Amino acid sequence: MSPATLAVTTGRPPREPDQPLNVPITLASTYVAGGDIDYGRYGNPTWSAFEDTLGALEGGRCLAFSTGMAAVTTVLDLVGQGAKVVLPKHAYQGSLMAVADLEARGRLVSRLVDITDTAAVVAECQDAALVWLESPTNPALEVADIETIAAAAHEAGAYVVVDNTFATPLLQQPIPLGADIVVHSATKYLAGHSDALIGALVTADDELLEVLKGRRGLAGATPGTMEAWLAVRGMRTLHLRVERAQANAQTLVTRLREHPAVAEVRYPGFGGIVAIVLAEGELAADLLVRKTRIWVHATSLGGVESTFERRRRWRTESPTIPVALVRMSVGIEDVEDLWSDLETALDTLTASPPR
Repeated sequence: MSPATLAVTTGRPPREPDQPLNVPITLASTYVAGGDIDYGRYGNPTWSAFEDTLGALEGGRCLAFSTGMAAVTTVLDLVGQGAKVVLPKHAYQGSLMAVADLEARGRLVSRLVDITDTAAVVAECQDAALVWLESPTNPALEVADIETIAAAAHEAGAYVVVDNTFATPLLQQPIPLGADIVVHSATKYLAGHSDALIGALVTADDELLEVLKGRRGLAGATPGTMEAWLAVRGMRTLHLRVERAQANAQTLVTRLREHPAVAEVRYPGFGGIVAIVLAEGELAADLLVRKTRIWVHATSLGGVESTFERRRRWRTESPTIPVALVRMSVGIEDVEDLWSDLETALDTLTASPPR
């Protein structure tokens, strides 16, 4: 079945008389002994619906986590003492900060790479224990050659992890490309409505899945039942939302490239995330995100609404990200309304350039 059909049909109750179409919210911490769950930290029927759906979309088996960061830190816990982790210099701040924290405490050694320089990344794989990829990267929107890098990492005996939050399994499936583990902040596109914090890991390796499941249980990094229910409901329309957001983004990219207030447009050619660099610099970027009526100044992404922010407002953002870069998460609103709102704000910057 196509991903669109899987998103709608997987993780449903049995087709029996009087069964609901959707898995109910199971509010239970304690279960009668003798079954597969035993206790609320080890499983929940509502989690299972989410895990079955995302696992089918990614081509593996899924584990739900309380947040994307809980999923990230669980993977990093696999790295042995003093081992080497290779990861992009531009990536989700939480991932970079988690690695930096472990390195500061002597747990591991990190190597930051330009993920677009495939030869350099392959060279760093040689003595690595873990190769962490984002593609596209956050917020620079660089694209990695996942298949080539994964092959080199496996030859060196390293695990390959791909954060697939930006692309979603509809636009990219890292497991067939060689990834051992796929990471999602399901808070973003998968849940899709800016109302649930939840993360996920997916792997096709059953032995690795059991290790990760054990780590999740020990850390207590399990999702709330309501969050899992919201996320699986969100995935039912994932294909529609991604298609609309991508179509909107492609239209906006064409127009943004022609606007004099914009010095640079970054777009990998797919997905709903765009980055622009304002010609007049940092102050212009700060003004832009405060001058719109439809676009919302916010730090998250992947919801039905269009959001944007100047990424260097965060002190922990990489210093190699331009100070005037604005990351844009294009939503599913009417594209002409989005452009009118954005163009009006951009026009004010060129009419009265900030100094």
